[in-house]
Amino acid sequence: MRNYMYILVMAVTTYMIRVIPLTLLRKEIKNRTFRSFLTYVPYVTLSVMTFPAILESTEKPWISFVGFGAAMVMAYCRVSLFAVSMGSCLLVFLLQFL
Repeated sequence: MRNYMYILVMAVTTYMIRVIPLTLLRKEIKNRTFRSFLTYVPYVTLSVMTFPAILESTEKPWISFVGFGAAMVMAYCRVSLFAVSMGSCLLVFLLQFL
């Protein structure tokens, strides 16, 4: 019974987070600063969730940093997302193997 209560509270919380902005903000947002802020929110949220997992993915943190650095360089050079992920994973695997 307690688990169902937890699920219900989380469902209501998630629902309210999505519904309140829709009900309060019916007009188009014209403030350029606020619009640009809202544009970057998904990217920041994804980064905040992903970065700690990257650093804790190996036993030796320096290997994680090297893999992250390689991914950043490949992404800066506009390599495809699949190639970036495969290249950095392969590099980390090889470094751990050695």
